[in-house]
Amino acid sequence: MSTPHATRAQAFRQLHASGLLLLANTWDAGTARVVESLGAPALATSSAGVAWARGYPDGDALPVKVLLDVLASITRVVEAPLTADIEGGYSDDPEAVGEVVEGVLRAGAVGINLEDGTSPVELLAAKIQAARRASQRVGLDVFVNARTDVYLQKLVPEERRLEETLARAERYRAAGADGLFVPGLTAANDIRTLAASVGLPLNLMADPALPALEELQALGVRRLSAGATLAKAIFGRVAALATGFLRDGSAAPLVPGAMPYPTLNTLMKAR
Repeated sequence: MSTPHATRAQAFRQLHASGLLLLANTWDAGTARVVESLGAPALATSSAGVAWARGYPDGDALPVKVLLDVLASITRVVEAPLTADIEGGYSDDPEAVGEVVEGVLRAGAVGINLEDGTSPVELLAAKIQAARRASQRVGLDVFVNARTDVYLQKLVPEERRLEETLARAERYRAAGADGLFVPGLTAANDIRTLAASVGLPLNLMADPALPALEELQALGVRRLSAGATLAKAIFGRVAALATGFLRDGSAAPLVPGAMPYPTLNTLMKAR
């Protein structure tokens, strides 16, 4: 791959070496430009946000071509490294997932999220291995963030969740994962144990029940993602504002908090 692409990949990997990387997940080129303009060192997509913005449900329903077009539109207008949430890889065939990863990297992303959900551990491990092979074909050191839904989907009883997550983390690390994403995890003791034991940078999903940012960093967390929260907030705001406008036609409630037209237009011309 080109030197700038490889440089972004190296920079993104380095952001996990120390400190706490905050990722405000975006879903199109416009939201990515806005977040980058705020000084974000890296960008991430929300699979749910990308799907909803294009009229698809979240959950491996988005056509891969649509995903790749979105990623290419984002990398066209940003300089910061981009990591893409590709859900379960849009297939149960690891080789097909590898082809998706190759397309994602060629679209300009330098990292991916791959999740297990309710699928067997062995399947995600095979997908991670396929992603690594795709990375080698493209000639880019992709950052593979393995997501496990043990906590989020309560896949095992509460008293077994830490043990199960540790076991899965070992399988995914051995398969070639570079990071571990554990959405739904909020307990400080479990966070501390995972961060110290898995041998991978620990990524959590923003949650009101999480400890404060400073404590998360002290516990060893290396990455905190907004996930679909920003997209849900925006869609909720659109619904609320549109409801009022359709009721009385008043523009006054639409103005507070809106970014000025010249600011947005100039921002989109920056590239």
